Amino acid sequence: MRKWIAGLVVLTTALIAAVPPAGASSTICTGELAAGTYHKLIVPAGAVCGTEAGPVTIKGGLYVRAGATFVLGSEENPVHTGTIRGGVHAVNAMNVEIHFSTISGGVRIRGGSGPFGGPFEVTFNTIEDSRINGSVWMTGYNGFWEGFFRNNVHGSVNYNNNTLVDQDGNEVQTNTIHGNLNCSGNDPAPQQGDSEGAPNVVTGHKTGQCVGV
Repeated sequence: MRKWIAGLVVLTTALIAAVPPAGASSTICTGELAAGTYHKLIVPAGAVCGTEAGPVTIKGGLYVRAGATFVLGSEENPVHTGTIRGGVHAVNAMNVEIHFSTISGGVRIRGGSGPFGGPFEVTFNTIEDSRINGSVWMTGYNGFWEGFFRNNVHGSVNYNNNTLVDQDGNEVQTNTIHGNLNCSGNDPAPQQGDSEGAPNVVTGHKTGQCVGV
């Protein structure tokens, strides 16, 4: 499943058009995100924004609006791609995909836009191979697939009420979490799936559905 999604990402992001910045203090991104430094980056409702190459620095937070798609980095390109300060904030986004990046200020991804549609035809969230300074909330996503892999988190991870069409979804594996891993209300329950990942290393407590992962 994850390899098929990665192929769609490569194909689709190659077709995204460039977008100019919209003001000194914020950038409205509706196409390819050029390498460089930004203050506050906003992906407006229904837009597609991203880059697989970078490097990209965001100083004032990333904000992904309803029905929007954001892609930073690629599983196929294992180099540090992005630095995000001010946290990641997404509400009812369609797809949020972040690879090989450093995030300061935590991650808050709430809600979704359903399992089908958007640039990849199916919807998914994935955060992989990143360092996250701050706590993570991934809650209420109603997409097709969601994954959280190989991250080093300095804070707690709260993974709750995510309902996915793909029964191989909600894969939470191979993370090092300096805090607690709290999971509840997910369908399917957090699992290894076909990721071939390892159990999470948690310095605090594993609670709820994540006790066994």
